[in-house]
Amino acid sequence: MGPTASGKTDLAVALRKHLPVELINVDSAQIYRDMDIGTAKPDSETLRAAPHRLISFCDPAQPYSAADFATDAKREMADIIASGRVPLLVGGSMLYFKVLLEGLSKLPEANPEIREHIQQQADREGWPSLHSELQKVDAQTASRLHPNHSQRIQRALEVYRIAGVPLSELQMKLQGGIQDDFDICQFALIPHNRALLHQRIEQRFLAMMDQGFATEVEKLYQRGDLNLDMPAIRSVGYRQLWDYFDGRCDLNEAVGKAIIATRQLSKRQQTWLRNWPNSVQIPVDDASGYLSTDSHCELFLKNL
Repeated sequence: MGPTASGKTDLAVALRKHLPVELINVDSAQIYRDMDIGTAKPDSETLRAAPHRLISFCDPAQPYSAADFATDAKREMADIIASGRVPLLVGGSMLYFKVLLEGLSKLPEANPEIREHIQQQADREGWPSLHSELQKVDAQTASRLHPNHSQRIQRALEVYRIAGVPLSELQMKLQGGIQDDFDICQFALIPHNRALLHQRIEQRFLAMMDQGFATEVEKLYQRGDLNLDMPAIRSVGYRQLWDYFDGRCDLNEAVGKAIIATRQLSKRQQTWLRNWPNSVQIPVDDASGYLSTDSHCELFLKNL
């Protein structure tokens, strides 16, 4: 695991030369076809040398969730184990890792009639009023939501009205995780030199532009069936260049916003990782530059 631009792919490919592993992609953007440059997808030569499962298999218009990933990852893990090798999961989509490890809570399905009643109440009273109602029945969930966060307030109230149990309580009852089924080693690549990481992120994004990233986004834009409401197009970099093709900004502004958004993504990933239980945290840099993580990981694995 690691934030964007921390060297996850290079490390995984290097470890594959020493260990009997097969790689599984854990990147929510690299699952999509025709989104290669902007997702920093391994190039064809790397994929020939070190094939990645769950990569480039989903159309950008197709919905795909963390629950879908957990199902697919378990299938690929079983296949790898049956072949006598070890699954090595590589990526920065922390929610995917979390759902795979811990499972999901079983929540009631949406009820259109109850949902409509909640919407009508919101139309009359406003969402802050419904947020106050939620505080009375599920204070824990309400504390995490803004009073105008309509969709999540609606879902939390819907769950309570269907099940008679707070959403927060149901979410504590997780099912389907793999934590108790495998011996799991977790490695978190942790950057410490923020300036160095920011520089690396900018250099990598500018290199993507040189490789034709704008053309890649333009082809997706011209398809006509994709829009900014879709998770694929909301991916960092794609969203900002989409605004350029929509005429909302010039190209230089889009590039600048994309670099900033990538830094923000990296910060969120690092926040996840610093609080991640049971992980071996490996520094990827020091005051002078990036470190070699290959030998660090190999030594740890040999000592298990």
